[in-house]
Amino acid sequence: MERLGISYSWHKVVPFVGDLDPEPEIEDRNAVVLFGSYTLWRYAQKEALNPGVFKIRPFVHEKPWHPHLLNGADALFLSLQDIPESLPNEDRLWFMRPVDDSKEEPGRVRHASEIIALAKRVLALNEEEIPKGSLRHDTELMLTQPAQILKEWRIWIVNDVVRTFSLYKEGSRVIYRPEIDQDAADFAEQMVRLNPGYARAYVMDICRTETGLKMLETNCINAAGFYAADLLKLADAIHHIDGYKA
Repeated sequence: MERLGISYSWHKVVPFVGDLDPEPEIEDRNAVVLFGSYTLWRYAQKEALNPGVFKIRPFVHEKPWHPHLLNGADALFLSLQDIPESLPNEDRLWFMRPVDDSKEEPGRVRHASEIIALAKRVLALNEEEIPKGSLRHDTELMLTQPAQILKEWRIWIVNDVVRTFSLYKEGSRVIYRPEIDQDAADFAEQMVRLNPGYARAYVMDICRTETGLKMLETNCINAAGFYAADLLKLADAIHHIDGYKA
């Protein structure tokens, strides 16, 4: 930020309340971007900050991407309250994540019995007892067949242009390197072209599988890990997003 001449400040997010400590000094509410936590969208909305946080639609609802999603064709969609009755209680694995990009629960592979037990724990609580940002009775979940992933990359898109990228997993090893295979870079560009205007800024995760390149998911750029991205390119792109200086 200093190298680019962009002003910034550091703050702690007050848990459950969402206020910032210390309170920021804002000169222009139309030139503020918040990074660090997805819940910052509430503060941005309350204070009428723009761009603030770049909220995104659930990627699973974006039809242009459906043919390219990892296990997108056989995904099972259930609200948490329907899990105990509708999810077969058998000894099989599911990849589970919330449909919304809300970070209520991290996406990972679990046994069906573990998912059912999780649902029952949440359902045992009254809605008023559940903190903001946690799984709720009506949270919609996506469950898919786990797949063998060979490589995973994170792609940063601003104004429908790929700005930077990072390898973040190779097989079972977490590896952060500023590199991408050429066919994977071409695939990422194709995904952006297929769905222009999805969001002014967002993160896309793609992967290589034994059956080819697939799209894993999209994430809110304000709350996504940076890995080995070129942060100078990313910060500069966001600083000039949509043709104006933030």
